[in-house]
Amino acid sequence: MDSYYAERLSAERLRLCYELAPPRVKQYLEAEIAFVLERIQPSDGVLELGCGYGRVLERLTAKADQVVGIDTSVESIALARQQLGHSCLLSVMDAVALGFSTGRFDVVLCIQNGISVFRADQRKLISEAVRVARSGGRVLFSSYADSFWKDRLRWFRIQAEHGLVGEIDEDATGGGIIVCKDGFRASTVNCKEFTGMVRDFGLSAKVSVVDDSSIFCDIQV
Repeated sequence: MDSYYAERLSAERLRLCYELAPPRVKQYLEAEIAFVLERIQPSDGVLELGCGYGRVLERLTAKADQVVGIDTSVESIALARQQLGHSCLLSVMDAVALGFSTGRFDVVLCIQNGISVFRADQRKLISEAVRVARSGGRVLFSSYADSFWKDRLRWFRIQAEHGLVGEIDEDATGGGIIVCKDGFRASTVNCKEFTGMVRDFGLSAKVSVVDDSSIFCDIQV
């Protein structure tokens, strides 16, 4: 996985990104969490890939029986432990090489475009998420909808203005791809691409647009 979030955009810097988010972006962030929570049962064991400092984990622990979060950033995991205490299990781990047994979780999620910003092999990421989900469980991935482009770009410009990410490379940015002059690059996965990747694994999935901001791929294992 790419080291950008582990080395530069982690812990308090990552938290500031969310604190600076404009209202429409905060609506998007809340809509993603609401979508996930609606698909979790109180008895579920849940794994979040790329949990950061625990922003989503805090909400998951109030709903699920057991919650586990992994991230490549030592600093982010340390902050999550400080904030969440013993309410969930946290570990520094690569999402494409998970140290969990097959069929371990009822729900595995990777939201807010982690499938792109991790800079990992997307099929390997999906394969590992599916592997650790139990038969009959579900795997949730999300990316950005095209209709959210202006709000997403505005949010990243705010982050750049505060020195949290590099200056936006305006010439290279467009068509759903944000490029910063420090090497950061974030693309997206569209509905057709999600459907095609899931089909390659012989699985079924419901791909839908949520809040005109997210594309969710809900994989039935």
